[in-house]
Amino acid sequence: MTLNPAKFEVARFDGTGNFGLWQRRVKDLLAQQSLQKALRETKPADMDDTDWTEMKEKAAGLIRLCVSDEVMHHILDLTTPKEVWDKLESQYMEKSLMNKLYAKKRLYSLKMEEGSNLQQHVNVFQNILTDLTRLGVQMDDEDKAIILLCSLPESYDHLVTTLTYGKESITLASISSALLSHNQRRHNTEGGSQGDGLYVKGGSDRGRSKGNTGPAKKRNKSKNRKTAECYGCKQIGHWKRDCPNRQKGASTSANIVQTDDSGSEGDLLCVSSSKCTDAWILDSGCSYHMTPNREWFTTFRSGSFGFVYLGDDKACAITGIGQIKIAMDDGGVRTLNDVRYIPELRKNLISLGTLQAHGYSYRSDGDRDILKVSKGALTVMRAKRTAGNIYKLLGHTVVGDVASVESDNDATKLWHLRLGHLSERGMIELHKRSLLKGVRSCKMDLCKYCVLGKQCRVRFKPGKHKTEGILDYVHSDVWGPTREASMGGSRYFVTFTDDFSRKLWVYFMKHKSEVFSKFKLWKAEVENQTGRKIKYLRSDNGTEYTDSQFQKFCEQHGIQRHFSVRKTPQQNGVAERMNRSPRASLEGKVAEEVWTGKPIDLNNLRIFGCPAFVHISSEDRSKLDPKSKKCVFVGYSKGVKGFKLWDPVSKKMVLSRDVVFDEQFMLKQPEVTESVGGSPNKEAIQVEIEPTPTNNIPQVHQQPPETTTTNNDTEVLGGATEDLAGENDYQLVRDRERRSIKPPERYGYEDLAAYALLTSSGDPSTFREAMASQEKERWMGAMMEEMESLQKNQTWELVQLPKGKRAIGCKWVYKRKPAVTEKEGEKFKARLVAKGYSQQKGIDYDEIFSPVVRHTSIRAVLALVASRDMHLEQMDVKTAFLHGNLDEQIYMEQPEGFSDTGEGRLVCKLKRSLYGLKQSPRQWYKRFDSYMLQIGYKRCEYDCCVYVRSLDDGSFIFLLLYVDDMLIAANHLHDVNELKILLGKEFDMKDLGAAKRILGMEIHRDKGARKLWLSQKSYVEKVLNRFDMSNSKAVSTPLANHFKLTLDQCPKSDSEIEYMSKVPYASAVGCLMYAMVCTRPDLAQAVSQVCKFMSKPGKHHWEAVKWIFRYLKGTTGHGIMFSSEKGNPSVVGYVDSDYAGDMDDRRSTTGYVFTLAGGPICWKSSVQSIVAMSTTEAEYMAVAEAAKEALWLTGLVKELGVEQGGVQLHCDSQSAIYLAKNQVYHARTKHIDVRFHKIRELLTTGQILLEKVHTSENAADMLTKPVTSDKFKHCLDLLHVSQC
Repeated sequence: MTLNPAKFEVARFDGTGNFGLWQRRVKDLLAQQSLQKALRETKPADMDDTDWTEMKEKAAGLIRLCVSDEVMHHILDLTTPKEVWDKLESQYMEKSLMNKLYAKKRLYSLKMEEGSNLQQHVNVFQNILTDLTRLGVQMDDEDKAIILLCSLPESYDHLVTTLTYGKESITLASISSALLSHNQRRHNTEGGSQGDGLYVKGGSDRGRSKGNTGPAKKRNKSKNRKTAECYGCKQIGHWKRDCPNRQKGASTSANIVQTDDSGSEGDLLCVSSSKCTDAWILDSGCSYHMTPNREWFTTFRSGSFGFVYLGDDKACAITGIGQIKIAMDDGGVRTLNDVRYIPELRKNLISLGTLQAHGYSYRSDGDRDILKVSKGALTVMRAKRTAGNIYKLLGHTVVGDVASVESDNDATKLWHLRLGHLSERGMIELHKRSLLKGVRSCKMDLCKYCVLGKQCRVRFKPGKHKTEGILDYVHSDVWGPTREASMGGSRYFVTFTDDFSRKLWVYFMKHKSEVFSKFKLWKAEVENQTGRKIKYLRSDNGTEYTDSQFQKFCEQHGIQRHFSVRKTPQQNGVAERMNRSPRASLEGKVAEEVWTGKPIDLNNLRIFGCPAFVHISSEDRSKLDPKSKKCVFVGYSKGVKGFKLWDPVSKKMVLSRDVVFDEQFMLKQPEVTESVGGSPNKEAIQVEIEPTPTNNIPQVHQQPPETTTTNNDTEVLGGATEDLAGENDYQLVRDRERRSIKPPERYGYEDLAAYALLTSSGDPSTFREAMASQEKERWMGAMMEEMESLQKNQTWELVQLPKGKRAIGCKWVYKRKPAVTEKEGEKFKARLVAKGYSQQKGIDYDEIFSPVVRHTSIRAVLALVASRDMHLEQMDVKTAFLHGNLDEQIYMEQPEGFSDTGEGRLVCKLKRSLYGLKQSPRQWYKRFDSYMLQIGYKRCEYDCCVYVRSLDDGSFIFLLLYVDDMLIAANHLHDVNELKILLGKEFDMKDLGAAKRILGMEIHRDKGARKLWLSQKSYVEKVLNRFDMSNSKAVSTPLANHFKLTLDQCPKSDSEIEYMSKVPYASAVGCLMYAMVCTRPDLAQAVSQVCKFMSKPGKHHWEAVKWIFRYLKGTTGHGIMFSSEKGNPSVVGYVDSDYAGDMDDRRSTTGYVFTLAGGPICWKSSVQSIVAMSTTEAEYMAVAEAAKEALWLTGLVKELGVEQGGVQLHCDSQSAIYLAKNQVYHARTKHIDVRFHKIRELLTTGQILLEKVHTSENAADMLTKPVTSDKFKHCLDLLHVSQC
């Protein structure tokens, strides 16, 4: 029999409901339709194929009709009902561990709230058990019953006791039945008022009596109200329904039914435990802020904004949106935005979800009585939990200027404000003395003003890294810079500390930028030694650690980076403290013992800095010389089984194992005797050592050495006397006694170990030091390479020194060059240099001047390279000075270590120039110039170091020479290669390929866009590191308006003079000047100002220099950009002046800049030579100065192939333009010097085109005075000076 399927409707499953319940109903529906067999995998034996196929299609279609469109997408491609059924089961009822965990968590955390429906609670409990059964979870029936009883609230404790009293076991069925029966009886007795919604039909059906089944007693309507007697209080004048005592009692009653007086049918009656109509309730389940009070809105927009659905699916219309102000308990006023006005609502709700979406967060305290809503560290709302488990806002609504509900707080907050935000402890003390009237408790809430004014840093807790082995976690930090650099130039050191063993490694550095290279060296060493990998690296946020190359290297090797918070070195405390003593965390072991895993031997440990006597071998001493010399112990050499000591006499490090230590010397503070005059003798220091008998420390003698006198100037050993045989042949330059270098006075004998550490590193300064160093083989190889180069060029020949002639000396200069790439190692370079300072003019040389290419010429050629898309190559001349021929006869001593002994005194007669000779640069230039003219190149008349050659196709090839550096530019690469071949045949050249760097200027090209950038980023970074300004705060302009530099700010007192003598003012300004001359026209005006006080700078002048460094910090990568222009490139100039800008002599400032191919090639900012009488005169003289530079530029670019009529010169002074163009004599201009009137002639001939430009578009405005940051940036944009 087939039943009507309409009678068995099943709600569509949308993927969010109870799948088990839906599955049970669908099975029942399939059974009613006789389709349950379709869920089998095989066909029944008594059914043919046609019926089987039809049954499966019907069953599959029935299942699809019972799911929503969202679920239909998952089973759309499945055909059989078995596949559809299994797919839904696997997706929504998978018997996975996660689903079991979730279901059990729901079961154990299920709690019934007070006032909730008991029957609904039991249904939810049964639903969870059904899900667990389908997941295959088996539970004992008694456990289920116990869990159900435990989920009931405290009000059911008496019922739980009744159900379990005297019973040894219980079942879920009996407990469920008893609970449902109890709920039915309670519902019948109380009329369903316990948390239920009541519906009434209207005001006419409201009964007055309770429990009466008979007709209601009617009130006499004719009775007068004034004479009526109240049945409640028995008083005359009102009825019982209007009795004030009844209303007062109603406000505190347990359950109150609030009804709507409108009398409409189907109204919802709300049951509440307290009166909350004016209070705000914080709710996590509502979607918006809602209120039924229209008069609370400060701003309101009416309209139809949709519906809000309540818990019983009742729809309430939203008729308006606006803002409401709420006064909090802390005195602040908060504004709720987008509050929905819903007249049918009965409560004021604040949506926690909406607050969270706007960046707020909420949390409760430990007792969960107070709920706090905060944003960051500021608490904006607080709510208190009531008896009904709802959170009521601690605050009240503000209507206009008056709050609608009076606050019930005591006077604690008031007295807190009166007493100037006194602390809670202070309030308690005053409250104990009964001085605070109206204060019930001194419990203080959060006061945001106390937080803003008194907040301190969070206390640091000791960090614990649970590392399991060495190199799992590494700490690193950089120390420095020191005020005094070591002899090797080191001012920094970086440390690496292993967290597990606390072993420490220290690497010295000249610059902070070397951290990355030191880290790679250390990483390779420790990982190779241990076979383990570094996992974590912790450091601060210094730029040396956050460099992109450093980050990329760590990512490639799988090293995770941990950084400390800015200005919080406590988070990197291990590296900051560098504690290597035995620790409890190391189980009382030292770092080396934990690192190696082997017991250590402390027998060779000695006191750092103690005196030590080093044995002198028999080969290095005579029979009567002492067998040991006194040194200072400074540590242990890496990889050598010996002690490392400092010899204060020879100023060298000594490595030896034959050492006797005098550690007793360190147990007593050394006493320095004073000289006869009463002041300490700085030349000779006497140290007294009292004899202390000991058997533990070996000594050379049984008694300690007597009081010794150490003289740093001379040392007499064994009574040796000075050899005076060569007294008659004495020459000051050759035979003078070498000065003994003394340690600085700040390093006395007691701190000689510190001095030794500072001077121990660095390159050797003499041949003997090179041969005594550990790298003597590499230094010898470098010297051999230099000698081979000198012999190849036939630099000298050995001859007898003629009578009446003298030979100048020579010396070796040694230098280590760091590796450029990881594949290349450290290079050792040795250069033989003549002592040219002993040459005499007229005898050894005549002229020494040697020209070099101007920076303006370099920039002009680079501008043409970018504009014409030319090839730019770079070459270097090896030993350039050796190619110059000497015109004078010069004799030089043979190089030390390579002397050829023969008959008489052999010296080197120089045939070619050598490094160190005064005439070497000039001789090299003369040789190179003659060769360039020989091969057909033309020397420019406007710059003698620029060589040009016009090719057959009309193009040009340029060569720029700066001593031994060359730039070659041409349109075709084969022209460049031909010139390289010619130069290589004549000189020993080195091809550097495409130009990347010249004179410290970095060249970047984008040939596709035909753009070229010129910057000094590396140079600026080195300068900032050198003067310790790399971590300074950047500023937007080179010189601010508040700097008024004058001569009155120069130091006057002795203390100021002494202070400024220690400031490297001249060196800093020199570094800034080189950056300004090369690529930074934005520094011209600022550097011009600070240069005026080079002879006697003051503190204010030094502050201005540091300000310029701060500007460089923010513009490290700024440079010049040249680009291609439409048509032929042309020179364009801008000129401006600042009238009476000099505060001392009131002279004006001239500033001009010329551009080519869009970028500046020439600029200047300087004080005018004479005082101008007016702004017109100052502008006129500035135009005249700029015109002279324009003439030179016109001639230069003309020789470079740029045909230009007249130079456009832009000026923002209309009066100066009229004065230049007007030839009429004027009384006001008669005093102007004649040389400034040259501009009139240039304007007449058309060589200069003077045009008016608005001041805002005058790029030279920044070269005359400090301007605002916006104007300064605009000027840079006009000149194409920006980040490269």
